[in-house]
Amino acid sequence: MVNSGDTSAAPPTGSSEETAGISRRRALTVTGGVLAGAALTGHAFPAFAAESYHADAIVVGHGLAGLVATAELAAAGRKVLLLDQEPEASLGGQAFWSFGGLFFADSHEQRLMGIKDSHELAWQDWLGTAGFDRGVNDPAGPDHWAYKWAEAYVDFASGEKRSWLGGLGMQWFPIVGWAERGGGLADGHGNSVPRFHVTWGTGPAVVEPFEKKVRAAVADKKVTFKFRHRVDELVTTGGAVTGVRGAILEPSGAARGTPSSRTVVGEFELRAPVVLVTSGGIGANHELVRRNWPARLGTPPTTMVTGVPAHVDGRMLAITERAGGRIVNPDRMWHYTEGLRNYAPIWPGHGIRILPGPSSMWFDAKGRRFGSPDIPGYDTLHTLKSIRESGYDYSWFVTTQKILAKEFALSGSEQNPDLTNKDVWKLLSRIWQSPEPIEKFKKNGADFVVATALPDLVAGMNRLTGESLIDLTDLKRQIEARDREIDNPYTKDVQVMGIRNALAYAGDSISRTASAHRILDPSAGPLIAVRLNILTRKTLGGLQTDLSGRVLNASGAPVPGLYAAGEVAGFGGGGVHGYRSLEGTFLGGCIFSGREAGRAAAAATAV
Repeated sequence: MVNSGDTSAAPPTGSSEETAGISRRRALTVTGGVLAGAALTGHAFPAFAAESYHADAIVVGHGLAGLVATAELAAAGRKVLLLDQEPEASLGGQAFWSFGGLFFADSHEQRLMGIKDSHELAWQDWLGTAGFDRGVNDPAGPDHWAYKWAEAYVDFASGEKRSWLGGLGMQWFPIVGWAERGGGLADGHGNSVPRFHVTWGTGPAVVEPFEKKVRAAVADKKVTFKFRHRVDELVTTGGAVTGVRGAILEPSGAARGTPSSRTVVGEFELRAPVVLVTSGGIGANHELVRRNWPARLGTPPTTMVTGVPAHVDGRMLAITERAGGRIVNPDRMWHYTEGLRNYAPIWPGHGIRILPGPSSMWFDAKGRRFGSPDIPGYDTLHTLKSIRESGYDYSWFVTTQKILAKEFALSGSEQNPDLTNKDVWKLLSRIWQSPEPIEKFKKNGADFVVATALPDLVAGMNRLTGESLIDLTDLKRQIEARDREIDNPYTKDVQVMGIRNALAYAGDSISRTASAHRILDPSAGPLIAVRLNILTRKTLGGLQTDLSGRVLNASGAPVPGLYAAGEVAGFGGGGVHGYRSLEGTFLGGCIFSGREAGRAAAAATAV
């Protein structure tokens, strides 16, 4: 099942770790779909007649990218079948659960905050972050189309993106967030300026305009929903993809995000001249994550929490590969280092990410402070590598109530009821009190230790893990050394420099950075330690596509009739982000790649 023509999982320069791991990882990428296909072959379906239906296009996956693509197809007058294995309650997919962050460059909100941004600066930051190094100039290279998608996306983000989405009714919180600050050189990783625009209404408000368009198209009989339709095979005729076949799952009343039944009650085969795959990534499939885990990030974690619902399993990657599509950059992925175990989980292993400000001190499992750039909010994947090199699956924030109240936010629409419900009064209350969801996690979460004195905090940390890894004397020495750096406006401590840099930006000073203070200052207490788990989230590689969203085969030619968009396509080209993300680019990547693929598929099916 491995595509022998795909050499994409290693850079052309060929580090030994990448070369050695490739055959293993490629096999793992397809494992889920192979097993699914085998299970389907051996299954005796009930005696239901096979369903047959014809349309201009079939879209597989009703998440954000699928909704955008379907809306574009319907706007062009095409008849579309929109399929998903989940029930209607999960329409909108992962985007519904998101914080709603979008990446813009030189936006109205940035200018309002005094931020000077430009297309040139955004492109500089994107290139320094992505690190494209796999055949950018080779039409057969894994990064060739990824680079072209990156150029197109930065053009979009610094051009029509905001006005186009604004025309659909989206609005953004006026204070722009500063994510992934990098902490290296000007041409290295990270955002040089704040670019993280939180949508007013969070993830549901990002999904809403496209869902409305699709539902209107359903009313006009241009779109037909096919919920509980699990695609197990792409149908090919004469080398072209001409439809899909699979299993009809029993009706499910599962609430959004919760696992739904996999009981099969029938089978189907649907035909269309175009199939557009928008099925998402692999984040809930921990085995697949581990199999694709790159050696450059250390050994795969034994224990992780999950940032996406269980149905985000990566099945369609292998299924599409069997139909001729090429998977590139499967070893590139984006997982967070600040995961909390949700005390009220919605899906199995449900984790929530802390969106940290710059002030908490970060230690490994043994209480050794991380150095630059492993500072809260600076370099996610470098910190992930450092955690894995520590030999443990977790790390610690040591912080104060003053920092928690000002700097801690939680990812997810359900963890931000003020923004999600557009409650201005509750939002303003963040100025004088820590948000209620944060306090609930502090009280009920399994990963929090609260104490008035450092000896009690250390005892609680060791009690929580069941191991006496934290030495009080050593931890106190490190905290006191950092605290001495607070007395002057100048310092050699990189993290303290970052705090002062953040306080120079009005947006951080107002809402995201506590005033510089000593961690051991009793007036800032109590002291708080937070155990941080690795949280699975995004697939950065995937199906290689050209700028029209056409899926390419091993020789670089389009597979006739086959398109892809969103996370399954690495958000465009099989890896638009390269090795790392600037944040706010996942939802935008779904929107942009879904729009481009939908428009191209509509043009391809014009009479």
